[in-house]
Amino acid sequence: MTQTRTAFVTGATAGIGEATVRTLVANGWRCVATGRRQERLDALVADLGADKVHPACFDVRDADAMDAAIAALPEDFAGIDLLVNNAGLAQGLSPAQESNLDDWQTMIDTNVTAMVVLTRKLLPVLIERKGAIIAIGSVAGSYIYPGGNVYAGSKAFANHFTLALRADLHGTGVRVTSIEPGMVETEFTLVRTGSQEASDDLYRGANPMTGQDIADTILWIAQLPPHLNINRLELMPVNQDFAGFRVAREP
Repeated sequence: MTQTRTAFVTGATAGIGEATVRTLVANGWRCVATGRRQERLDALVADLGADKVHPACFDVRDADAMDAAIAALPEDFAGIDLLVNNAGLAQGLSPAQESNLDDWQTMIDTNVTAMVVLTRKLLPVLIERKGAIIAIGSVAGSYIYPGGNVYAGSKAFANHFTLALRADLHGTGVRVTSIEPGMVETEFTLVRTGSQEASDDLYRGANPMTGQDIADTILWIAQLPPHLNINRLELMPVNQDFAGFRVAREP
């Protein structure tokens, strides 16, 4: 009988994170599902079962709350085999000179600091169990666009921090993967753009990827044989590409 494995998924209350929890559970995994919205975590438990999903409601920026949540994991959920570093956000699309410094700090605290802190806290158990780390980076970390500024910088950090983990964990048996998606239609973009109209306009006619597309990719990577490692994987919808050099013409 195959042993049930356990995943720790951040940002599990919507989008890629929620789809990942549902997909992993449907394929025999247990999941620690984290997020800030208790009612959505409770809905996951109600749908999937308390024996399959353990809800951990905390803000990833709160290191003390993170410690308490990890310490409170039930025995069946304490042996983490997979960390999915998914929690992240983008605030504002303004040029740097017009941006709000509080928005910048929130993105750094969430996309960079929280990911680093959580990863370090779970490394001992991941090494012990020869587990895996899958981080959700972004093509924004490789291809810069106007208004991306700190979000793009934070995702470049996520991409490269994950690859650096791959180097540091050499010989431990821990697999490490950076998934770097392009346009994915989730409520993430609603937060980023600030309105439903702007979010709808961004996706109109683009046929973007879905949270389920990324969740299926996570499942595929997580269930590869233990001697295989996907270092980094860049995904885009067919209707999006990386061209975009611009020239400003002087009069």
